[in-house]
Amino acid sequence: MAPSRTHAKPANSLTTAEDVATAAGAEWDAWSSPPPPRPPPGREAPRQGRGGGVNNSNRPTHRPRNTPYLPTPTERALLAAYPVLLVFGAVFSLLSPETRAAPYDAARHAHTQDPALAPSYFARKDNVFNVLFVKRGWAWVSAAFFAFVLSHPAVASAATRDSNNNNGGNGGGRLLLLRGRAVVRWAAVTLWWVLVTQWCFGAPLIDRGFRWSGGKCDVARDAVREGEADAGDFFTAAACKASGGKWSGGHDISGHVFLLVLGSFFLVQEVGWATARWARVLAEERSVVMHDGAVKGAGAAGAGAAGRRARGDETGEAGAAPLGLGLGSLVGSLGHGGRFAAAVVGLCVWMLLMTAIYFHTWLEKLTGLLVAFTGLYLIYVLPRWVPALRGLVGLPGI
Repeated sequence: MAPSRTHAKPANSLTTAEDVATAAGAEWDAWSSPPPPRPPPGREAPRQGRGGGVNNSNRPTHRPRNTPYLPTPTERALLAAYPVLLVFGAVFSLLSPETRAAPYDAARHAHTQDPALAPSYFARKDNVFNVLFVKRGWAWVSAAFFAFVLSHPAVASAATRDSNNNNGGNGGGRLLLLRGRAVVRWAAVTLWWVLVTQWCFGAPLIDRGFRWSGGKCDVARDAVREGEADAGDFFTAAACKASGGKWSGGHDISGHVFLLVLGSFFLVQEVGWATARWARVLAEERSVVMHDGAVKGAGAAGAGAAGRRARGDETGEAGAAPLGLGLGSLVGSLGHGGRFAAAVVGLCVWMLLMTAIYFHTWLEKLTGLLVAFTGLYLIYVLPRWVPALRGLVGLPGI
């Protein structure tokens, strides 16, 4: 039986028995109806905003998980910048009167090198950036990588965080493991660079592709015909050039495009992910396939279950700041090693633009881009869905 309640008599009191019965029934329903369900733990009920609307600012947002088989949206945007840069360079070379007027030497894949006739200082192969930076490009990329890995606190912080998440593991051993995996990734990218441009059980892939597509060394044909040399002596571009000859015919993959794309995005991967996680500037997360076939966020897969429960986070990236609000923090968190790497990336992008404008044909630049993308996919995306490979090379920042 409901407890009695005392109500003050309103000004317009009920006068009929029917009104009294209706009011009594409404009061009983309000008293006996169950309370509204409470929101589940970790969630707040929607707040009523001004004007009677519902304020959804406290509702959790659920981002769709990225596929582990493709680069993340941010990675795809960065990768798309490379072909856009090449297209811009090709269009610029067609529209520029100086570039169109300068003679082009197909054998040298460049415009005339006469300083008086060259369309630009950067169109000359002896420009200081080409001689001191591009020709020694992989040394610069490697120096920037090791400067970051050995000096930046992001790597040590990742090791400490992961050891704490796994109930106080060996932080020093974890740091050694993270740096070791980073060096393994550098070695894998370096191996791809060597196979394509330096040596692949003989001639590198660039020279093999040139020969397979019908290219030859002009001097070699005469020397072989006269019995002064064997065709194998001129199987590489370096040997042909050393003999005073030149490549003719065939398709020559742009080694400049390959090097500049591979080196710059390698540094973006290694520096970008580690610094973004350390500075807590993460708008997205990579996904990985586990040994049981489950797809999880890379941060959750890399952290122990205790660490995830302590943070109340199953994606491994709780508390991350919105990307647009944290870019300033990200830039400020690069440190000396990160700034060195950023400078190398900037020079790579600039020289890639110069290559797009003044050197090689469009098809040669496109194949250089695709060969670089192939290596990057094998080293940075394939491990996300091959757990055994991920155990060997790891993921940047984790």
